[in-house]
Amino acid sequence: MRFIGITGGVGAGKSAILSYLGTKPKVKVMLADEIAHDLMEPGTGCFEKLKMQFADEDIYRPDGAFDREKLAAVIFSDEKKRKEMNGIVHPAVREYVLLQKEKEQKKGELSLLVLEAALLIEEHYDEICDELWYIYTSRENRKARLMESRGYSANRVEKMFASQLSEEEYKSHCSVVIDNNGSLEDTLAQIDEALRREAYE
Repeated sequence: MRFIGITGGVGAGKSAILSYLGTKPKVKVMLADEIAHDLMEPGTGCFEKLKMQFADEDIYRPDGAFDREKLAAVIFSDEKKRKEMNGIVHPAVREYVLLQKEKEQKKGELSLLVLEAALLIEEHYDEICDELWYIYTSRENRKARLMESRGYSANRVEKMFASQLSEEEYKSHCSVVIDNNGSLEDTLAQIDEALRREAYE
């Protein structure tokens, strides 16, 4: 089993690619965001640590779970608190990913395990993945997609871009670059070619 990490800037169009990979036989796709959400539910060790760290904040729903909008408002308005949350959540996600990798290796049923994470490079997933893939979409196309599909303002999009790695940094860490500026068919053809080249199929 090979383990690849997939990353790319916000608005790069990773979802369609991950959906496509998920239809392949003997392929399992994991999303770091979804793992983080699950690990932040009540009853988990991660939730308890966050509850202690943010004890003074009004960030809960009536049922005791986090109100994600309130939590986002707190951490994105305070860099120190954002780092505190990441310092709890990211190691928990990484531990979960490692356990899944070990479990799938023991089962021996998969040919490919895929992890998508926005902070794949920053969180040093190159240490546990066999290779990293970068989904490249131009800044202009990403901006247009985010403004159209999510209704973001130009200012909000620029702030999001500023918080992420540059195109050069992504490319310097990833051995496979998928150009997602053209049609979906063209992008999926590149995916198939990369899979053939690495003998995943």
